[in-house]
Amino acid sequence: MSEPNDATREAEPFAREGARGLALAGAPLLVGLAICKILLQFAGINHYGFFRDELYYMACGRHLAWGYVDQPPLIAFVAWLARHLFGDSLVAMRLLPVLAGAAVVYLTGIFARDLGGGRFAQFLACVGIILAPAFLAFDSFLSMNAFEPLFWLLCAWLALCIVKGASPKLWCAFGAAAGIGLENKHTMLVFGFAVVAGVVLGGEARVFRSKWIWIGGLVALAIFLPNLIWEARHGWPQFEVVRNAQKFKNVPLGPAGFLLDQLLFLNPLALPLWLGGLGWLLFSRHAREFRFLGWMYLVILAIFIALRGKSYYALPIYPVLMAAGGVAFERFVATPSRRALRIAFPALVVASGLFMVPFGVPLLSVDHFLRFSRLIPIAGYAQTERDATVALPQLYADMLGWDHMAATVAGVYRSLPEAGRADCAIFAGNYGEAGAIDYYGAALGLPRAISGHNSYYDWGPRNYSGQCVILFGERSSDYKLLFDDVRQAATISNPHAMPGERDLPVYVCRKPRAALATMWPQFRMII
Repeated sequence: MSEPNDATREAEPFAREGARGLALAGAPLLVGLAICKILLQFAGINHYGFFRDELYYMACGRHLAWGYVDQPPLIAFVAWLARHLFGDSLVAMRLLPVLAGAAVVYLTGIFARDLGGGRFAQFLACVGIILAPAFLAFDSFLSMNAFEPLFWLLCAWLALCIVKGASPKLWCAFGAAAGIGLENKHTMLVFGFAVVAGVVLGGEARVFRSKWIWIGGLVALAIFLPNLIWEARHGWPQFEVVRNAQKFKNVPLGPAGFLLDQLLFLNPLALPLWLGGLGWLLFSRHAREFRFLGWMYLVILAIFIALRGKSYYALPIYPVLMAAGGVAFERFVATPSRRALRIAFPALVVASGLFMVPFGVPLLSVDHFLRFSRLIPIAGYAQTERDATVALPQLYADMLGWDHMAATVAGVYRSLPEAGRADCAIFAGNYGEAGAIDYYGAALGLPRAISGHNSYYDWGPRNYSGQCVILFGERSSDYKLLFDDVRQAATISNPHAMPGERDLPVYVCRKPRAALATMWPQFRMII
């Protein structure tokens, strides 16, 4: 790739501009692109319902702790904070994820700028992230995945600044961001290891001579420590969750399948952008000081493939490759013979990305989406769980029918004699079903649900005796055998739900074979 005469003169490296650079570097282009991201996400923010995990996180937010069976504490705190600041509507719960996605777009542009890219490189990198189906999907609902790319990208940018000559004291900021990232998702540990490995393999091991990198590590550990202590006190449940998920839940993928999913997640026609960015980082003489970023990506990819992680676990690193790809492409098209590509390739990325937006943002009704999806049947269907639905991608199937589920259970609850309702527990098979009762049930006069799934198990059977239990959902056919008097009172029908939840019987169970508190360990389900 040839070097343009003035491509790198459009933007001075932020690391040498000081704090003023971050405020000014992206204005107005990057601000405008971040606003486009917000508008795109808001276009479908409340078209369907809550995603299964959102209902669970809101329930966790009512039981604040330093850890949960299947996640660190930050997402529950975010749910708590959103509810207290904005309310608990769809828009309220999804506002912070949308803003986090916009921040990723903005910082991607900053990253491209600090790699030496001009406005064209920044634009192309940001567009690659804005229109990547997986990033659209992650920012469409409240989840750890909405915030993880921001923590990874912020840490990578701080490392870039330090390698380029900024104050090594920035390692303290790196440590703070990494520590908060660990309280969001434990896969931040993989990123941290990849940074260390990338710096060594990229020939930047000199940074380890600074005391500040070790102080930064202590900062990260101090922030992570409360969750680490919680995990130790509770028998390291996260390991059990991962083992059970790999055994019973996750789709097993080989290296080829893992890599194919990256292609689908990021828009297949954007492949030259991020792959070109990787090649530029690893092989270009102009990217010699940035080489560690390319090695970081390879280490992350290798770890998740070796550990049989879900294919989307590697996604938070792609803003770095998109930024590098923007710079590489800007340099590549600088010669007159390639100027036509300067318009053609970005147009192709934008057009194909816009076409695939409905696979990440629920813009269309279910019927219209099903018809639309037949046009490109492979798009959006990178299956990560074994029971994923066929008609709809799991993202959308798990957003439908929760209110109907709660209404059906409420009908059964109201049919009981009024005197017996106070001691009648509502037992849901999994955390999504229990979360639906907890969220929608308040307006329907329902008590909060109990469940043996993940952290719901830790919250126990409350004070219910078990003499009356409304039972429905996952494993209910097994659990009903613990009662001598079982009557099916209703069926929850949802043709668009995940296969295991399309026709759920609702049982009224009486005459338990033991007190509910005594039977409680039999309901434990960690996955």
